[in-house]
Amino acid sequence: MPHVAFVAAALLALALPLVYAATADQWRGRSIYQVIIDRYALPDGADPNQCPPGTRTWCGGTWNSLRQNLDYIQDAGFTAVWISPVSQNYEGPTTLYGDPYHGYWIADATQLNARFGTSDDLKNLSDELHRRGMYLMVDIVVNDVMATSITPDLSTYMFKEQSQYHPYCVIDWSNTTSEERCWLGDTVVPLADLNTEDPTVVAGFSSWIQSLVKEYNIDGLRIDAAKHVNIGFWPVFCSSAGVFCIGEVFGSDIDSAALYQGSNALDSILNYPMYTALLNAFTIPGPQNASAVTDMIAQEATKFKDPTLLGNFIENQDIPRWANISVDPQSLYNVMVFNFMTDGIPIVYYGQEQGFSGSGDPYNREAMWPSKYANTTTYQLMTTLNQFRNFLVNNTQWATTPTKVLTTSPYGIATLKGDCVSIMTNIGSPPQNVSIPAYTPYLPSTSLTNVLTCQEWTVGSNGTVNVQYSLGGVPVVLYPTTLLQDSGLCGNPATIGSTKYVSSAPPIHCPVVSLLAVSFSLLFYFLCCFL
Repeated sequence: MPHVAFVAAALLALALPLVYAATADQWRGRSIYQVIIDRYALPDGADPNQCPPGTRTWCGGTWNSLRQNLDYIQDAGFTAVWISPVSQNYEGPTTLYGDPYHGYWIADATQLNARFGTSDDLKNLSDELHRRGMYLMVDIVVNDVMATSITPDLSTYMFKEQSQYHPYCVIDWSNTTSEERCWLGDTVVPLADLNTEDPTVVAGFSSWIQSLVKEYNIDGLRIDAAKHVNIGFWPVFCSSAGVFCIGEVFGSDIDSAALYQGSNALDSILNYPMYTALLNAFTIPGPQNASAVTDMIAQEATKFKDPTLLGNFIENQDIPRWANISVDPQSLYNVMVFNFMTDGIPIVYYGQEQGFSGSGDPYNREAMWPSKYANTTTYQLMTTLNQFRNFLVNNTQWATTPTKVLTTSPYGIATLKGDCVSIMTNIGSPPQNVSIPAYTPYLPSTSLTNVLTCQEWTVGSNGTVNVQYSLGGVPVVLYPTTLLQDSGLCGNPATIGSTKYVSSAPPIHCPVVSLLAVSFSLLFYFLCCFL
């Protein structure tokens, strides 16, 4: 009766717990809004006037308060939310660097951070995001744990043996091994470096992340300090997680960064090399070297496994706000168009759309609520960009089509991705008697629409579109007018009867029978056949 045994084994496999996966391909089409839980939204009754970022202490945001304020994010067209770490943090006296409101000072990774809520609260947040067709990305720290001395009491941590940590040493930033094995932080707040080469650490983290992803229906992981962990750790860890992994590889060197994307590393990384190029090209004041971006596009096409999966950003919790380093709002609008309309997954750090201007940590971690979640010009811009990008992702091969550079000039850059022409300039708000010609593949007299203004453009001879800046340096995003049907943009109705995004991807999670279930089934089949 082998066939009966096989059927029984298959049914048993299906009865066992499932491992769920949101794939890299599904994430490619998403756009991400990043929040620090403590700073995004207050629960009812909390004091809204007690959160100056310089105090580096708790302000009161929770998983529940984020869940109750998701409309602002979804209405802007975002299809995923990245939240700060959920694990238990240091719970001792306030340090010279404040309290761990940010979530990155890990104590026991296996426990949740009670400051942000309960297990049910986190599940409810995940469920609500999925009900809206959105993904949940959780920030993960595996490189280190927070200590208050270089000889910490290990009994309070997930890993309790001295052999599971690297000995204390100061990082030599010119040495990769030192970056992986020595401790981040300093002697005031040292971050004890975990020995991620140790098999017990690998097994412990693999088991933990598999359980965390399953328990809270997590769709993706952002991995803190990824380059400070031996690269061989990541394939095992991310395979256990079974979801998209994007890592922080801080630094502008593309050759070093590119090592961290691929089957022997991570699905993706935050695109710091391109961020550096964007600073060079678009900040005012700044070098305004647009060719830096053209050069980086070319390098990334050859050095990264898949540039369309890289994380595009201009702000996060570790770098100054754009408005702190570039005084002209048009520089922000142009660089946002670049991040949304070229290769990669756009990521917006909360408050970017509200003009927050904090410098480095902690001033770039402002409370969101004083902004009153206003419908600013930048909020409107990112809403239009999200709506257009979601339309392209759902209806064309745009997301997987590589970006091509049409024009580079001292005044900006023009790109082509799919059928979309984007022209970004670095001249700023004041009108200037300059232009950027874009040599498109379109026939003369083709009608294009600027989706940011709904103005119609006509292609000139030899496919030329010439952008004049007599009214200032505004970005331009052109798309064939006839192809905008059903987009919900510029007077065209939306196919779904709404301007809000509806995913065309498979269900939020694609169930995959777990390896354990399959193994158990095969064992059961073997026993039935031969015993």
